[in-house]
Amino acid sequence: MKPAEDSKTTTTTTATASTAIDPVSRRTLPRLWRWALLALAALCLALGVVGVVVPGLPTTPFILLAAWAAARSSPRLHAWLMNHRLFGPMVRDWQNGGTVSRRAKWSATVAMGVCALVIGFTAPRAWMAGTGIGCMALVLAWLWRRPEPQR
Repeated sequence: MKPAEDSKTTTTTTATASTAIDPVSRRTLPRLWRWALLALAALCLALGVVGVVVPGLPTTPFILLAAWAAARSSPRLHAWLMNHRLFGPMVRDWQNGGTVSRRAKWSATVAMGVCALVIGFTAPRAWMAGTGIGCMALVLAWLWRRPEPQR
């Protein structure tokens, strides 16, 4: 093995599961990709923050996508997300085995229930309401099957 390959192998095998990023691969990303991922992280973070106050706009998927993109483009933004008082626990739980807290599950259930009622009363066609409500039901079924973090 060449020394460069050996160090990459060592770095990859010693990385912990919670970091979910190989520092060598982050450095080898082309600059354009790093900037694109940073822009994606910023956009998703902005949408996630808006989703905190706007009903019907999900926060969690945007924050998780922002953390994924930041982990590959900006260690500083990723560290900020991991240590954030509101977003940090959600990101850490997801990175540690794809777990979702019971509180988050209930919040999503209530929010989707309210949205289902709104869709049910305002959709111009029954099939439109059924499609939206069916998608939410599938997401909820998947969400409730996710493991909960050990506290």
